[in-house]
Amino acid sequence: MATLIKQAYLLGLAAEASDSVDADGKGDVLITDGHITAIAPTLAEQPKGVEIVEGKGQFLGPGLIDLYSQSGEPGHESRETLQSLRQAAAAGGFTRVGLLPNTQPAVDNAGAIATIRSAQQPQSGPIPQDPISQAEVMPWAAITLGTKGAQLSELAELAQAGAIGFTDSQPLTSPVLIRRLLEYAQPLQKPIALWPYDPQLGGDGVAREGADALRLGLRGVSAIAETSLLTTLLECVAEIQTPVHLMRISTARSVELIRRAKADGLPISASVPWHHLVFDTHDLRQYDPNLRHDPPLGTPTDRQGLIEGIVDGTLDTIAIDHSPYTYEEKTVAFDATPPGAIGLELALPILWETFVTPGTWSPPQLWKYLTTGPAHCLSLRPPQLAIGAPADITLFDPKVSWQVREDSLQSLASNTSFLSQPIQGKASRIWVSHL
Repeated sequence: MATLIKQAYLLGLAAEASDSVDADGKGDVLITDGHITAIAPTLAEQPKGVEIVEGKGQFLGPGLIDLYSQSGEPGHESRETLQSLRQAAAAGGFTRVGLLPNTQPAVDNAGAIATIRSAQQPQSGPIPQDPISQAEVMPWAAITLGTKGAQLSELAELAQAGAIGFTDSQPLTSPVLIRRLLEYAQPLQKPIALWPYDPQLGGDGVAREGADALRLGLRGVSAIAETSLLTTLLECVAEIQTPVHLMRISTARSVELIRRAKADGLPISASVPWHHLVFDTHDLRQYDPNLRHDPPLGTPTDRQGLIEGIVDGTLDTIAIDHSPYTYEEKTVAFDATPPGAIGLELALPILWETFVTPGTWSPPQLWKYLTTGPAHCLSLRPPQLAIGAPADITLFDPKVSWQVREDSLQSLASNTSFLSQPIQGKASRIWVSHL
């Protein structure tokens, strides 16, 4: 089956395809049997039943990649299932999503990896064109058994089973265990994602320490809860030289430390969850439980430092960290609610409206942060629009207005501060050929 996408603004073009757009950056893209077979300023409509997709006013680029997000399956299917996670990702323009292993039971054995992989095997026959079924889930494997931070999992076995990389999705605080992990995992050449956060220093805090937390009467979390363990991790990497991804960076001070470490040549990458770029402690005045995150939202200074870190490349990518919870779990007091919010269906339009619409970032910039950046962190081939490449692409319409409601979301969960609010921009469709 062939599909012709006409006159969309093309993002992420390969160098050899740079002359495939008109003066305004628009062009046509032809997909045949799951691959890009032609890119040109204008292509004649193909005969024999080619599907025509009108892309005028829309942006077409490589499929978005989310570095890490959470599901509820297994253990908490009422929050999110694997299938609903894939549907939410597709509806948000994401073609690939890194699945965190902190389920019940945890993804700490080859059988669990195989279950996730087999659940999304493509059906026989032509590649389906329904966008709400095709996002690929890439399983992270747990570093420690049960993600309990005590005993290392069988990392080599998990790597062979198809894990995208290793993380516990929670802090590892033992320097001895961290060192052993970096030594043992080095020859496996798989991404290792570590969250620099010291729970003892964080204590029972629920908001970033500062004037806002004090005024609102919320228990504060000092920035050193993040930077102290970050410093330890950087020292371990400097000694052992095993590449590490630093996840959930949330403070301006951490950005400075990572910038310095990169200048020293340390093999590290880093990501910031999208909500830390959109919100800060000023937004907590309504005590919205959907703004309770872990790590907590930073101060305005933190937020500005994170934005600068993304722009100058200190932070490599934006992660979604989609964290679904049921209505009952989130409808409690701010300091009692579990941290996290959904984001796969919201991140692209909200980031676009926050940074692209006012001209702070260009469309290619945002697209890079959600495609090339995560691909680099996952050691994947950088996605691009190129003739012969798999048709792993996203079409986004920044003009579409829609309202966030439970019945307009593909996710089973609706724990977001944007619920009942109008949103500008929506992914129109994705194409996936790598499953």
